[in-house]
Amino acid sequence: MNSSALTLMLLSEGIVTAFTVYFFYLVLTAKPKPEPDSFSENDDRE
Repeated sequence: MNSSALTLMLLSEGIVTAFTVYFFYLVLTAKPKPEPDSFSENDDRE
């Protein structure tokens, strides 16, 4: 493998790894959204 192919491979793997770590961090630090209670909202329906 020549040096330009090795450089491109390492650069591509680094970018993919960086995106993966970044989005995984966003998922882990996201604040939970309050979910409505479906039973209390449907009490007036019969």
